[in-house]
Formats: sequence, C-alpha cells, structure tokens
Amino acid sequence: MKSFNSLTEKEVLALAISNEEDDARIYESFAEGLREAYPATAKTFAEMRDEEDGHRRRLIDLFKQKFGDHIPLIRRADVRGFVRRQPIWLVRPLGLKKVRGFAASMETETRRFYETAAQRSSDASIRKLLGDLANEERGHAVFAEHLEGQLTPDVRKQEDEAARRLFVLQVIQPGLAGLMDGSVSTLAPVFAVAIYAAKHGALHWLPFKAGLAASLGAGISMGFAEALSDDGSLTGRGHPWVRGIVCGLMTTLGGIGHTVPYLINSVMLGTYVAIAIVLVELGVISWIRHRYMDTTWYSASVQVIIGGILVFLTGVLIGGT
Repeated sequence: MKSFNSLTEKEVLALAISNEEDDARIYESFAEGLREAYPATAKTFAEMRDEEDGHRRRLIDLFKQKFGDHIPLIRRADVRGFVRRQPIWLVRPLGLKKVRGFAASMETETRRFYETAAQRSSDASIRKLLGDLANEERGHAVFAEHLEGQLTPDVRKQEDEAARRLFVLQVIQPGLAGLMDGSVSTLAPVFAVAIYAAKHGALHWLPFKAGLAASLGAGISMGFAEALSDDGSLTGRGHPWVRGIVCGLMTTLGGIGHTVPYLINSVMLGTYVAIAIVLVELGVISWIRHRYMDTTWYSASVQVIIGGILVFLTGVLIGGT
C-alpha cells in the first residue's frame, strides 16, 4: 500500500479513473435497489451514475493523451488515506436516509481527493481537469446532502408513503406479532399459576417465575420463527434476523409486562396490578393495529379484547381446578 503523496501523476489519474468507475457502479446499485419503491430518487441516482461515467471518460481521454493506452489498475484499497466504504451489497435494505448519507460522504471524499491531487499536480492540463472535477463533485455533494429537498411535494409524499410501507413490513408487523403473542399467549400460564398460588397460599414468586419462563421462551420461539419464515429477498420485508430480533424482543416485552407485578409480596395485589397492565397492553396493541394496519378502532379493540379474555379465562379455569 502506497501513501497518496508518493503517487505519480500517472498513478493519480489511474486512481481517479477506477474511483469514478466504482462510484458509477455504486449509483447504479442505488438506482436498481430503489427503483421499485422510490422511482424518483432512483432516477436521480441513475443520472448521477451517468455524470460519474462522464467524469471517467474525460479522465481516460486525458490519460491516453499524456501516458498512452495502458491504464494501470490502482484502487482505493491500494492507497493509504481513503475512507473504507462498506460494500454496497451489504447496505441492505436500501433506505432513503442511508443511501443519501452514503452518497453525500462519497462525493465529499471524492471532492477532497481531486482538490488535493490538483494542488500537487505540476501539469497544467491535469491540474485543470482535476480542479474542474473537484468543483463538480462539490456540487454533487451539496445535491446529495439536500436530495430530499430536490423532490416535488407529490414525489416526496409518494416516497414517504413508500417508506412508511417498508417500515410497517420490516418493523411494525414483526413487532406487533410479537407483542400480541407475548401479551396474550402468556396470560394463561401466568394467571393460572397466580390463581393456584393464591388458592393454596403459595409464594408470590411462583407466578413470577412462570411468567418469566413463558415470556423468554415465547420470545425465543417467536424470534426464530420470524427469522426463518422469510429471508426478505422477494417480499421486501428486510433482513430476517432483524425482524426476528424485533419480534422476539416485543414478544418477551409483552409477557414481562404483566409478570413483573408478581414481584410484589402479595399474590392478590400482584394480580390486580397485572390485570391493569394487561388492559394497557391490549389498548396499545389496538392502537398500533389502528395506526399502522388500517384497522378501525372498534374492530381492532374487539378482536384483541376477545382474544385476551378467552386466554385469561383459560388460565382462570385451569388455575382454579
């Protein structure tokens, strides 16, 4: 690996050419990855790819004029001082904020590269081209940083709606499934043990341990089930393990909520507090379904409450026998 200051003008031009090729390829990947959900932004990145390709052609023309047809392959990784970029195939799923920030940092670094290279160059034509490219990259950096502001209100509204749909698919749906499972399915074992403990004068930590075990077990089970159900490659639901973690954590949280009250040194008091927390949990679930799943308040509340009551009565029935 060589330092930037040790590069010859021939090597600087070769590095600039490969850098523009990489940038054009990255913008092409952005355009392809965003085309279905964010067509307007994808078109912008396709145009930026074309501009980077134009830079590459101008650099090649000058290189051939100065040094001939053979261009040595010199990449960023061969030169100290460049920021390591995350491989674009790892930047998934492609979100608007993520790609806009990525593009802005790319253009800023490229502009600094051209400015530094132009200052070091003693050849007038090379210095002129590098300076011109630095100015153009400066404009690209500003454009990338304010990319959202370049969109018309209608396009921005469409892209915001697309982002909302992706958020629902990748976060809300697995999180809601976990919260519903944790809040409802653990009612039966927790209240069955609580009623049994109160009836037989057992210690308050019995329902707590039962609820803790049920919550953690359900969280692990739901997390793995969600992660293994769909890799997201066709449905656009995002990385499977991210969905699995969200689902698992929300499942555990849903069960822990009405388990913690049994740390109180009274089974009956803990049960009253737990019932109040269950009502809050069911209300939160109903609100999420109404807010993100386009379900009416009445429908969301009735469905969740009926399910909760049935599971609760199951626990009461089993615990009372």
